[in-house]
Amino acid sequence: MISVIICTYNRDKYIYNVLHSVAENQYPHDQYEIVLVNNNSTDHTEDECRRFEADHPQVQFRYYVEPHQGLSHARNRGISKSRGDLLAYVDDDATVNPDYLRTYADFFAATPDAVAAGGPILPVYETEEPSWMSHYTRQLVTGRLYLGDKPRPFAHGAYPGGGNSCYRRSVFDTVGLFNVELGRKGSSLIGAEEKDLYDKMTTCGMKFYYLPTAILYHIIPPSKLTQDYFDRLTHGIGVSERYRTQQISKAKYRHRLLQELVKWVGTIALWCGFALRGQCSKGNKLVAFRRNVTRGLLGR
Repeated sequence: MISVIICTYNRDKYIYNVLHSVAENQYPHDQYEIVLVNNNSTDHTEDECRRFEADHPQVQFRYYVEPHQGLSHARNRGISKSRGDLLAYVDDDATVNPDYLRTYADFFAATPDAVAAGGPILPVYETEEPSWMSHYTRQLVTGRLYLGDKPRPFAHGAYPGGGNSCYRRSVFDTVGLFNVELGRKGSSLIGAEEKDLYDKMTTCGMKFYYLPTAILYHIIPPSKLTQDYFDRLTHGIGVSERYRTQQISKAKYRHRLLQELVKWVGTIALWCGFALRGQCSKGNKLVAFRRNVTRGLLGR
C-alpha cells in the first residue's frame, strides 16, 4: 500500500484540489490511503478536508491534527499514522498527475535496491513570472525540479524535492525521522530537513531515483514573488544550514563556511554574465540571494 502524506498549514485555498488530484489518479482506491496532517491551521482547512471526505467516500482518508508546530513534527506524525510500505509526501499547495501513484508503485516493485524516489516539480504561476527570475532563483523560489524524461539515479549531492518524494518505510527505521529542529514552523521559512535526511541516507549507501512521470504541479501565488518573501526565504536557508551543520560538528560548519566563499565566487561570475547580456535584475537577485544566505549562515 502507498500512504500519501499531506502536511498542511493554513492552505484552505488549495487543500481540496491536491486531495482531489490524488483521488483522480488511475490507481485502485484500495491500494492507497491519504493521511492528512493539519499542523494547527486557523483557516477553513478542516472544513475543506471534510468536504473532500464527503465527496470521495471511496478513498481511504484519515485526518489528524499535529499540535506541535513545525513541518517536521507533522511529517513524523504522518509516518506514525500511516499504514503503507511506501510513504509519499505531497505538498499542500500543489496537484499531481493521474499516473503519480502508479509510477511510484511500479518503480519500487521493479527496483528492489531503491529506497526513495522523486519526480518533477513544475511551477504553476497565479500571475506572470517576474523578470528577475532566472534558472537559479526559479529553483529556489518555486522548488522547480526537472531532470529530463528518463528515469535515473540522482547525482551525488542531489536529491528529490521534499514536496514530491516517496520513501520505503525502512528508510525511517534505519536513519530515523525528520529532524524537528529543522523545517518550517508556522510562518518561519527555515528548512533543510530533507537535506539532513538525504545526507544520512547517502552516508548509509542508500539509492534514490528521479522518475519523470511522477509529476507535481506547484502553485506559486503572488505572495511568493515579493521582495519580503525572497529575503525571508533566502535568509532562512542560511539559518537552516547553520543549524544543520553545527548539529553535526564544528568542523562541518567550518567546511560549510568555506563552501560559501566558493559560492560567492560563482555568484559574482554569474552576475557578470547576466550584466553582459543586459539582464542586471537577474544578476542582482542572485547577489541578494547569496548575501541573505551568508547573513543567516553567520547568525546575523
